[in-house]
Amino acid sequence: MIGDIFLQLSVRSVKLNFTRSLLASIGIVIGVVAISTMGMLGTNMSLQVEDQLSASANTIVITADAIRMGPPGTSSSSSSSSGISKTQLNKIKAAVGTNGTVIPLYSTTTQFTSGNVQGRGTIYGMNPSDVNEFLTIGNGTNIAGINEALIGLSLAESIGVDVGDRLKVSSASEGPPTNSSSSASRATITVVGIIDDRGTVTDSVSTDNGIVVSKEWYTAQYGGKDQYTQVNVIVDDTDMITEIEDAIDARINTDEKKQSIRITDASSQLDTISSTLETLTLFCLAIGGISLVVAAVSIFNVMMMSVNERVQEIGILLSIGTETGEVRRMFLYEAFILGLLGAGMGGLMSIVIGYSVVDAMIGTTEYFFMPASIFYVPIGMFVGLVVCVISGLYPAWRASNMDPIDALRSD
Repeated sequence: MIGDIFLQLSVRSVKLNFTRSLLASIGIVIGVVAISTMGMLGTNMSLQVEDQLSASANTIVITADAIRMGPPGTSSSSSSSSGISKTQLNKIKAAVGTNGTVIPLYSTTTQFTSGNVQGRGTIYGMNPSDVNEFLTIGNGTNIAGINEALIGLSLAESIGVDVGDRLKVSSASEGPPTNSSSSASRATITVVGIIDDRGTVTDSVSTDNGIVVSKEWYTAQYGGKDQYTQVNVIVDDTDMITEIEDAIDARINTDEKKQSIRITDASSQLDTISSTLETLTLFCLAIGGISLVVAAVSIFNVMMMSVNERVQEIGILLSIGTETGEVRRMFLYEAFILGLLGAGMGGLMSIVIGYSVVDAMIGTTEYFFMPASIFYVPIGMFVGLVVCVISGLYPAWRASNMDPIDALRSD
């Protein structure tokens, strides 16, 4: 068929100028790899965060509205809002009833020393019996004595602390520990357990780089007894989260003009984080799209060169009665072949490069081959192919609208 002849002419043109065609296709390869890799990176980040947040999907976080933490080494009770009171805690317990576990805790930022190493992190005060409700002790035991503590795995590794080691923590009334500080300005705690990494969580208890002590030790050092930084409610049935939140809100936020507490859960925080990651992914895709714009210019240039080099061939085709649409289709075939070549190579390279980038940036490829992630490979290939065809539209139109006599006269 005549269509096959024009396709063969297009293939012949690509073969005759293979090096030029290949270099033009490399631009498409880079664009496809950029779009696919950026898309897969953003999707893998989102999937990892969603998976981690789902682990705390049954947790309601309650904080005092507009609470302000004091400076490092000071109690949160020194802020303008003193936190959640014991009265409010009792109302929360009454609202939850037997539908969940209520865990109050204190927290502040402090500085500490381990030998000659100084560090800074968040210290949490809580009832030792509540620790196992949402923390996992990977090494050692739970808090038993007043001066015992648990430390996050990341923090323990960064400062070289193990079970049995001691830490000197700055007190509320003194500044950060220094070599000249007296021993009275620092309290000593013994590490009895190391907490496994929790990753991204919605309950605001980031123990990976934190320390957990008993509430008695915490209030003895930082004050603020019965003025909790936050209260976590671990719900037995996630279907009841909204009902429990409404019950808590009705009991405490009785003033319509001013909220006493702020209530959040995984779903609301997940929506915010997902929206942020989606914006980041779109931004990354836009960066990848820039490379396709450059590739489009390259393809356009190659197609224009092909038209200029084949003017007499076009004149002959038009003079023997070949329709303008068939000439146009011949050059669109050529653009399509260049796009197919670049998109194919780009798709294969996207899997290899994307896998390496995701592993290096995120640290895991657990979600790489999931449909939501790998879907960006055919998307990138399709976009690259479309860009090639669009880049060939004007050269094809120009070729099909040549005057046959002028074309035959051309040198």
